[in-house]
Amino acid sequence: MASIDLDKVLDKAWADKALPEILQAPVSALKGVSDRDGELLDQAFGVKTVADLAKLKYVRWAQALAALDTTAK
Repeated sequence: MASIDLDKVLDKAWADKALPEILQAPVSALKGVSDRDGELLDQAFGVKTVADLAKLKYVRWAQALAALDTTAK
């Protein structure tokens, strides 16, 4: 079972929310992602929510390539 420390990846306002609510949150709910970053993701890729970002094929492709990298430490 996967787990994650929500305090490390979410802004404080979102850390105590239920997962379904977090997935529907704007990407700016992620720590380090500004409202402007969210606007740019929407303009470039149509990403509005955390779930949209997770489903973005380019993110999945990059994750798959990184997983194949045996030189990473």
